[in-house]
Amino acid sequence: MTRNKHSKEFKKQVVKEAIETGNKAAVARRYEIAVNMLHRWVKEFEEGKYGETSLDAMTGLESKILAQENDQLKKLLGEQALEIAILRDLIKKKNPHLLTKLK
Repeated sequence: MTRNKHSKEFKKQVVKEAIETGNKAAVARRYEIAVNMLHRWVKEFEEGKYGETSLDAMTGLESKILAQENDQLKKLLGEQALEIAILRDLIKKKNPHLLTKLK
């Protein structure tokens, strides 16, 4: 078996795909590399050896915290949109001459 030297770009691509899919074995088979090699690349990527860390390399706890914060922000945004719609309806009912200015 010959030894291959893979570029950093190739390693980043494979590692990101492995993290996204969550199935390192399938990704390793697809690119015809050893699973333990891919495990090592993922570990090196998470440690920042390839010069970047991304959201894909977060721990489970960090991703749960971000998901909760995201849900709270979506709820807040929805409440604000509803509030704006209610206020616009009130303005339309009480001041119909302002109707043209709102649009």
